[in-house]
Amino acid sequence: MSRFLPKSLLGQTLFAIGVALLTTQLISATLLYRAAESRLEANLLNRTALALLVDPEARELRRRIEIEAAGQAMGPIRGPWRRIRTRISATPPIMRGEANMTGRAEQLASILESQGLRPVAVQLTERRAGDDPAMQARADRNTRFAARPGWADERLIVAGIQLEQGGPWRITRVSMLQREPRVIGGIIIQTAVLFIVLMTVLFFFLRRITQPLARLTDRMSDFSKRPDYSVTLEESGPADTRRLIAAHNVMETRIAALLDEKDVMLGAIGHDLKTPLAALRVRIESVPDDVQRLRMADSIEDITATLDDILTLARVGRSHHAWEDVDLGALAGSIVDEFEDLGRPVTMTGSARVVASVQVTWMKRALRNLVSNAVRYGDSAEVVVLMEAGQAILRVDDHGPGIPSDRISDMMEPFTRGEASRNRATGGAGLGLTLARAIAQQHGGELALKTRDEGGLRAEIRIPLAK
Repeated sequence: MSRFLPKSLLGQTLFAIGVALLTTQLISATLLYRAAESRLEANLLNRTALALLVDPEARELRRRIEIEAAGQAMGPIRGPWRRIRTRISATPPIMRGEANMTGRAEQLASILESQGLRPVAVQLTERRAGDDPAMQARADRNTRFAARPGWADERLIVAGIQLEQGGPWRITRVSMLQREPRVIGGIIIQTAVLFIVLMTVLFFFLRRITQPLARLTDRMSDFSKRPDYSVTLEESGPADTRRLIAAHNVMETRIAALLDEKDVMLGAIGHDLKTPLAALRVRIESVPDDVQRLRMADSIEDITATLDDILTLARVGRSHHAWEDVDLGALAGSIVDEFEDLGRPVTMTGSARVVASVQVTWMKRALRNLVSNAVRYGDSAEVVVLMEAGQAILRVDDHGPGIPSDRISDMMEPFTRGEASRNRATGGAGLGLTLARAIAQQHGGELALKTRDEGGLRAEIRIPLAK
């Protein structure tokens, strides 16, 4: 059900109000229709009772009363004839195969009793005009009446009362009142006009609320990718929305200031640490023991490399490199060429041409880390670029032992290594996967690790393609 609902706040609000309006109008129309039907039924029984109250011999008086009753009837009387005069008959009005409409008969008896007439028997039925003997006899006598189209399909109420047990029946026939189709059409037109007017007003009113929220959402999404680029949004919309935008502007300014301070601090830390490290590198040259001197140099290189990784991780997302539309296959090919030039077992299988907007320097760093891990722990690396479900995928497979499924999430945390030693020749600082994950997230994607069924680890950088 939810997949058929509009996705936006504006759409869902209009949809909910529209459904509520249509439901309310449907209930209202149903109640009005039932009330109209009840009035029609009461009017029909009153007209029938009026016809039965009149003495059949007083024809002229009955005629005037009928005209007055027809003028007071709610809705037009549809039918190609006047009422047949009330007649005296020795047989009841119910014909063979018909049933007495008990409910209506009881209501008719109540009306007659309220007027002082207490019949001992009341019968009432509904009949097609063409099946009524009196109407058929009239058609046989009156060719003009018989020529009227559709008269035989009209509906009649045939009612009879018996004033004394075993006495004659006083029988009358009354054409049924039918409501004009214009009544239902009027309700439909009223609902449509109300729906259009209300939806139009609500659309412009809600758009005034949702447009600033949409701009704020876009700005927050952009700021999460480019926190070094701060923009002050215009405060617009209702007062609550204006306060929200103002609070966001203050928050964004403070975050940008904190990030700038962090960059300055990291730059100072990097400078303050690398300078003495460089000095130590010079001083160890005076150490006479070659073995000790080499160990010292390796330790200094490890510290410097680890410091570079830490500073790089802290600066992810703060790079001023421009976003470029590049062929990821060509980008991956350049990384593979670097490792091949160093004699490393890295290959690239057939890759699709996939163009995506990325920060080239960072994406190369992420892919380089994955390939480096594959070569270090899996002996070789196979790189492929493909497109799947609207995402660009940079995949690196190796033939190593893989990673247990319960440790995959831990391996992407800082300073977590698959190899227990702290030797950079066999391991590293434990920041390679963390950097790759941070870069993938900076591009709106993710880093996925999975141990393959045939052995080895599969690492994928998945980034969404622009629509």
